Amino acid sequence: MKRWIPFLQREPLVSVLRLTGMIASDARGRMVLNDASLAPLVEKAFTRGKPSAVALVLNSPGGSPAQSSLIFSRIRRLAREKDVPVYAFVEDVAASGGYYIACAADEIWVDDNSILGSIGVISAGFGFQDFIARHGVERRMHAAGKSKSLLDPFQPEKPEDVARLKSLQEAIHRSFIDRVRARRGARLHETTELFDGDIWVGGQAVELGLADGVGHLVPKMKERFGEQVKFRDYGLRRTIWQRFGGQVLGGLTAELEERALWARFGL
Repeated sequence: MKRWIPFLQREPLVSVLRLTGMIASDARGRMVLNDASLAPLVEKAFTRGKPSAVALVLNSPGGSPAQSSLIFSRIRRLAREKDVPVYAFVEDVAASGGYYIACAADEIWVDDNSILGSIGVISAGFGFQDFIARHGVERRMHAAGKSKSLLDPFQPEKPEDVARLKSLQEAIHRSFIDRVRARRGARLHETTELFDGDIWVGGQAVELGLADGVGHLVPKMKERFGEQVKFRDYGLRRTIWQRFGGQVLGGLTAELEERALWARFGL
């Protein structure tokens, strides 16, 4: 009833955007974070009900650098356009791309046991040249352009291919570091290890300036906006396809990839 009476002041509203999972452009039957799937939720979080703030509740081991950047950029654009502050609350982990997205917030809050960091770039794969040779399989490939067969898993690894991959990784890593420095600014206590892909637990991340303090969503938002603050949740929902067999049909490799990401942080 109160919302229909213009002269009565509304309670402050905080939009809670729950970002849980691996960051990837291709879902392949899984529920993952990417710009396309999150775009409508992010737009609603910043516009519906004229929120006093947007809170990002993060639990992500990372994933695609491009998707991390796109999500980050969308959040920052809307924060500027709507003049709405953004707060990030890390649950289990905000690592690699997960921390990249956390940096879209004006403040980052953690639990004592949260894991943050992994500011680096990683690529992984397999080499099958010995396997196919043992089974009498001959690899035949024809390409125009000397780099088209870069890091072919069915051929022996070439030093020049590895050097080229490292140059690409270094460019992405520099972009990641620049974003962290731009957003965290003087709060960062820079050390030689800060950007080498290492990870830290709650209070350690606060000491290094990767986070602003230990704090949880509800009490921190009540502290900022008063006891009457209201919360409105936004998050991805599993489709029927994802609930019933989507992961199996989407491919075992994709499932193993996601499990490996979480396993790096003991989760």
